[in-house]
Amino acid sequence: MSPSSTSGVPAARKLPQRVVTAYGFGAVAYGVKDAGFGTFLLLFYNQAVGLPSATVGLVIGAALLIDAFVDPAVGFFSDRTRSRWGRRHPWMYASILPIMVGYGLLWMPPAASPGATLAWLFVFAVLVRTAVSCYEIPSVALTAELSGDYDERTRILAWRYLWGWIGGLSIGLSAWLYFLQPTPEFPNGQLNRDAYLGYGIVAALLMGIAILVSALGTHRQIPYLPQAGERTAKTLREGFGELKEAFRNRGFRILMLAALCAYINQGVIYALSVYTSTHLWGFTPTTFIIQGLTLMTAALIAFALAPRLGKRFSKPAIASRVVLAGALFVTLPYWLRLAGVPLLPGNPVTIPLVLGIGMIGTACNITGFILGASMMADVVEDSEERTGRRDEGLFFAGSFFVQKCTSGVGIFLAGLMLAAAGFPARAVVGQVPVEVLDRLALIHAGVYLLVACLSAWVFRRFPFGRLEHEARLGRLAASAERG
Repeated sequence: MSPSSTSGVPAARKLPQRVVTAYGFGAVAYGVKDAGFGTFLLLFYNQAVGLPSATVGLVIGAALLIDAFVDPAVGFFSDRTRSRWGRRHPWMYASILPIMVGYGLLWMPPAASPGATLAWLFVFAVLVRTAVSCYEIPSVALTAELSGDYDERTRILAWRYLWGWIGGLSIGLSAWLYFLQPTPEFPNGQLNRDAYLGYGIVAALLMGIAILVSALGTHRQIPYLPQAGERTAKTLREGFGELKEAFRNRGFRILMLAALCAYINQGVIYALSVYTSTHLWGFTPTTFIIQGLTLMTAALIAFALAPRLGKRFSKPAIASRVVLAGALFVTLPYWLRLAGVPLLPGNPVTIPLVLGIGMIGTACNITGFILGASMMADVVEDSEERTGRRDEGLFFAGSFFVQKCTSGVGIFLAGLMLAAAGFPARAVVGQVPVEVLDRLALIHAGVYLLVACLSAWVFRRFPFGRLEHEARLGRLAASAERG
């Protein structure tokens, strides 16, 4: 195997396990960020700080608008970076300190007016998102560069998703095991504002370590990665023209829409999970720890399942089915409750049933995410054949923007759902009216199932699979030899 030439097609190679493991470990950073934004950020600013849920959701959602410009810019400049460390690694190394500082300060708002506190949330949410973009977009773009093999890409992404879930669940477990434990002053540890300070510091350190390990672990692969060649678009404005051109790619449009639906649903369930688990099902801190272990099991199931399903079946068809199955399982406890099944706090059947059903639904959803991300890597070569450019950064910038809807649009919708249900701020367990809880269950389950059905329907329309991909790689390789 020889080092890649400028604009070379990645070799269809199987990577050493140590490289795949190190590369995937970097996803711990995004998993930690995702858990914080998705599960604890709305909870912290609403329940611990005392700001209205709809307002907090609106501010977090508004911060997402800036990403519409930041993400394509990072993808554009990353694709064009020329250095002795290649296109991606300079960005990965440079992101470490801003991510750590920004994420830590996000959980340290000053004792100020509600307006000033919301401004603090907005500024540091934007800073963290921007810094994470500078790491995650170049990093995930490596998926399409490390190997051109159709199945190897699914294996690489399975490891990446596994580590991402391990990171998010590990920091979540640490929150329930240690940081949010009840105290005499705060019997409900979720309301203890000071407890989130230590959580933020530990999470920031973990993110920095994960990025450093991933960058160093893949550093020796730099000579074998496609390098930046001459580009027609020289300015960012021209780069947005290339992004507009990318949207003409049917496969890209389909994956963007399918992922948008799937990740919005994930964002909603992340943001509402503490509310519903605590008040509908009667979870305690110990239950949340057990839930973290069941979700870890779900990630392991998806890690084993996705590559096997991708080899045996059509990726678009199986992604559609697992997304739909995941939605049915995730919402099943809510439908059972609304149908009159006594899934109430204190019922010994409630928690085991909710945890078991949730584990199956989550395993299906993660499998769908892995397959969808693998298909995005395949779109890169489809675009290269049409345009003559390798735009991994640009395509994955679009994909990453959709992922961040998990903590943007999803949290915004969760805030609206809580407001529509009439859910009170600083809610006390056992004192929220039953009609409020039933209303929240109906709104949450109905919206989730509807959005998931749309995602499954869109996945089925992805235009190509294994045979088209392998034929395309052959044509690109032949064209490179002639050039």
